[in-house]
Amino acid sequence: MRVWIVFLLCLAGHAMAAPTEEVLVTEEELVTEEELVTEEPIFEEETEVGVNPVQVDVGEFDEAIEVIEDAEENPCMNYHCKRGKVCEVDEDNTPMCVCQDPSTCPPAEGDFEHNCGTDNKTYETACHFFATKCTLEGTKKGHKLHLDYIGPCKYIEPCLDNELKEFPMRMRDWLKNVLVTLYERDQDNDLLNEKQKLRVKKIYENEKRLQAGEHSLDLLAQDFQKNYNMYIFPVHWQFGQLDQHPADGYLTHSELSPLRAPLIPMEHCTTRFFDECDTDGDKYVALEEWAACFGLKEQDVDKDLII
Repeated sequence: MRVWIVFLLCLAGHAMAAPTEEVLVTEEELVTEEELVTEEPIFEEETEVGVNPVQVDVGEFDEAIEVIEDAEENPCMNYHCKRGKVCEVDEDNTPMCVCQDPSTCPPAEGDFEHNCGTDNKTYETACHFFATKCTLEGTKKGHKLHLDYIGPCKYIEPCLDNELKEFPMRMRDWLKNVLVTLYERDQDNDLLNEKQKLRVKKIYENEKRLQAGEHSLDLLAQDFQKNYNMYIFPVHWQFGQLDQHPADGYLTHSELSPLRAPLIPMEHCTTRFFDECDTDGDKYVALEEWAACFGLKEQDVDKDLII
C-alpha cells in the first residue's frame, strides 16, 4: 500500500477544536502498564479547515524498516533493519542488525522533532527514541516503552465525560472532509484508488453535504442523523489506512500511532477515546469496535468497505 500523504494540520481555532472559548490541551496516551505490554500484533502543503485529523506517515511509528545504503560491495547495502537498528558486518563480513547508539542520531532542528515516550520522557528526535527503545529490548522497561505523542512531554488535562461524547462528532466530520479534499486534489490516483474515488464522488456531489468549517456540536449531531450514509465510508476508510501491519482487522497500539501521536497534543480526549474503543479490553481495536466508537450501526459495518 502506497505511503500516503502527510497532513500537518494548523488547528488554531479550526478543525477538531471544540466550539468553546478554551483551547483544548491535547492528551496522548497515558497508557496503562497492561496496554504497553503489547506492541506486536497477534494476528504538504498546508491543508484547509476541516481536513485530515493529523495523520502522518505510518513508517514513522511502526518499527519501520529502513534501507542501509553504502558502497557497492558493502554487504549492508539494501540490508533491512528495523527502526532503531543499523546494519553492521561481523568478522565474516556477514551483515547483521544492531541497536543504533542514540548519540549517533542527528540533533533535532526544533521542538517539532521532539517525541514524548510513555515513560513521560522527552526524546530529542524519533531516531533517539527508537534507538533507546532498541537498547532496552528484552527488558521490562523496554517492553513497556512506546511513543506517546509528537512534541515535548507536557501536562495533558483529563478528558471529561461530556467532552468525550463530543470528540467523535468532530472526528467523523473531519474524516469526511479529508476524503473530499483528497478527491479534489487527486489528479493521478496517488491519493485515492478508483474504487475509493467512486465512493467519495457520491459524497462530494451530494448537495446536502455539510461543507468544511467550524460548526456547532448541535449542527454536527443533526447532520450525522440526516446524512448518516455520508459517514459510513470515511469511518471504514480511516480504519483501512491504519490497519496495515498486518492488515488483519485489528488495530494495535503501533498501528494507531500515525493518527494518535500527532493528534494528542491538540486534542486532550484522544487517549481516552481510543482506550474506550477497546470495549473488550484485549488491547486491540477491532473494526466493529472502531465503527461503534464513531456511532455507526452494527448492520452498517462492512469489511468490503476497507478498500
